[in-house]
Amino acid sequence: MRPHLLLSAIASLTLTSCVDTSQDIHYIPTPPAVVSEMLRLAEIEKGDVLYDLGSGDGRIPIAAARDYGIRAVGIEIDDGLLERARQNAREAGVEHLVEFRKEDLFATDLTDVDVLAIYLGTTQNLRLRARIMDQMEPGSQVVSHAFGMGGWVPDVEKEVENRKVFKWTVPETFIDGFPSTVPPDEATPVD
Repeated sequence: MRPHLLLSAIASLTLTSCVDTSQDIHYIPTPPAVVSEMLRLAEIEKGDVLYDLGSGDGRIPIAAARDYGIRAVGIEIDDGLLERARQNAREAGVEHLVEFRKEDLFATDLTDVDVLAIYLGTTQNLRLRARIMDQMEPGSQVVSHAFGMGGWVPDVEKEVENRKVFKWTVPETFIDGFPSTVPPDEATPVD
């Protein structure tokens, strides 16, 4: 190998290893049927607050505000997507219920979140899991398009238009590999 090509290859490998790919998240729109099912599974109640981490064009927060009348917050880092989401909220007539913030989704405060919507990768979901357990109240809902949470067993796993949708309930105590909630037929009867 020629010396200059070897140096170029070494430099390329060195630079690649320094890049943080943990936030290498690309925008892929969630189909409307998947959005609807995510929101249905979340069992949204009046007064709930929904956050969508990596909200893209805002379709999930907008649908939550439009269809359920709740306050929704979209977290996004792409300026173009933020502007598109704000425009979409204005066009849908829900800008008074929806807010879009430019923010690092791994630093977002989740303490007031009743429903968390995500369409990230498995690695990002696992990074968020400890934050969810630490900050969200037990009984809060988490819904995900396409990707699971490792050993956090979902309450519901469905397929909608050949895409997976997951739902979890934030537990009082998390035990990796066990369900967050006990299915009704396995609950201990109360005397």
